[in-house]
Amino acid sequence: MPKRRKKKKEEHGVDESWLLPYADLLTLLFALFVVLFASSTIDESKLNQISSVFNQIFDGGHGMMDHAAPTAVPIPKDSVGTNEENTSYLEDQKSLGEIQESLDEYIAVNELENQFKTKLTDEGLLITIRDSILFSTGKATIREEYKSIAGDLTELLVFDPPRQIVIGGHTDNVPIRNAEFQSNWELSAIRAVNFLEILIQNENIDPLLFSTKAYGENQPVASNDTAEGRDQNRRVEVLIQPLVLKDGTSFE
Repeated sequence: MPKRRKKKKEEHGVDESWLLPYADLLTLLFALFVVLFASSTIDESKLNQISSVFNQIFDGGHGMMDHAAPTAVPIPKDSVGTNEENTSYLEDQKSLGEIQESLDEYIAVNELENQFKTKLTDEGLLITIRDSILFSTGKATIREEYKSIAGDLTELLVFDPPRQIVIGGHTDNVPIRNAEFQSNWELSAIRAVNFLEILIQNENIDPLLFSTKAYGENQPVASNDTAEGRDQNRRVEVLIQPLVLKDGTSFE
């Protein structure tokens, strides 16, 4: 009779052997979540550091129940700084977007959609001005009737904090060689300088923030095989540069 009672007690006992594999499964799921989260917020080298820690845990074949306390996962010290740098870049892009909205409003009010165009690029906010609104064919002197437009544009180029601005001159590929200009490159250079001179007449403009570039026919935006394409290629561009680059560093 005593033996029979002992057997009956064993039959009603609770089998806890399932807890170990279940605990290991929870550990794996937890590790997967941490790795996925880390891969979305840090770079590859930092992800490898975290993966190495988990490999050390799992290669030992131990489950969560075998540890008195959970293993701490090292968090890269500069991860917070990286997030702050990304935030600075996004805030600067938002600011450039607001500047673009102001420029587009000015263009719409003055019905200049066919002559002015804005575009947000990796290099900054680009304002494209058809040369036909500023210059006569083969000339670099700004037409008198359009100087006021250049003056109005100046008011929209005063920023706080200040931004670097580059004025670029472009031509089509039709060769020019006369007493005034020896090449398209020279024509584009003088046009950019003359346009800049109009801008810096505004006393609120700091000339040290402005520079010019001459591209001649070397950066076309359309085919030079058609009159329409050549007309698009003859242009002046105003590039408003960013304050923060994609990697979070300040623009210099």
